[in-house]
Amino acid sequence: MAILERCDTGAIAQLTMNAPERLNCLSDEMLAALQSELDQIAADPKIRVVTLAGAGKAFCAGHDLKQMTAGRTSDDKGRSYFADLFQRCSNLMLTIQSLPQPVIAQVHGIATAAGCQLVATCDMAIAAEGTRFGVNGINIGLFCSTPMVALSRNIPRKKAFEMLTTGQFLTATEAEAAGLVNRVVTPELLDQETLKLAETVAGKLGSVVKIGKEAFYKQATMPTEQAYDYAADVMVQNMLFQDTEEGIQAFLDKRAPNWSQ
Repeated sequence: MAILERCDTGAIAQLTMNAPERLNCLSDEMLAALQSELDQIAADPKIRVVTLAGAGKAFCAGHDLKQMTAGRTSDDKGRSYFADLFQRCSNLMLTIQSLPQPVIAQVHGIATAAGCQLVATCDMAIAAEGTRFGVNGINIGLFCSTPMVALSRNIPRKKAFEMLTTGQFLTATEAEAAGLVNRVVTPELLDQETLKLAETVAGKLGSVVKIGKEAFYKQATMPTEQAYDYAADVMVQNMLFQDTEEGIQAFLDKRAPNWSQ
């Protein structure tokens, strides 16, 4: 059975991490499978949205601690292995953010450490009631420094720092209030509500969502004046799209747009 399963529904690629016995941890194998699949999706114009879920009782429990322990056996006490591991993980997170398609996390059970980082990195997230979120490496003497990057860009800094230094978990409701997830639903509705959101986004003009996602993350790191200059250039580019012209005319004509894609 594949460690990562893919099922396409129209323009939606549904990915499921499938290592339930290991709580879908980001093992070397899982990182490689996710990276490979997302690289393929990035080049597939038929796919407009990606959803990411976990099989079994948890979304993702972070890195594989047994593999990390085994990595210490090298002559440099694991330095080269750990450097490579965290670089591969960071590359995966950057791939999700740079992917042309929006990525929606479908979260249940627990999302801890790098699993919480994965949720924070996805463009949107829907969580089941009862889900817990944590960056609790501090409890075993490991500060979750790489998960901190995504987390601190999603929720208020003081709340993020509290989580990082106490190991405290957020409930699904607290995660929604903090901005880590978009909404919380009953476990029975998790699949349905995630697909509903994905279908809504997939129904939009794909070329516009693509340039919009790229612009969203780029402007967020710029000073305000520079961000407005950059965003104005993106608007100019967007306004010159033939499909955008058609969309505006259709709105004025009170009809559905006849887009080319």
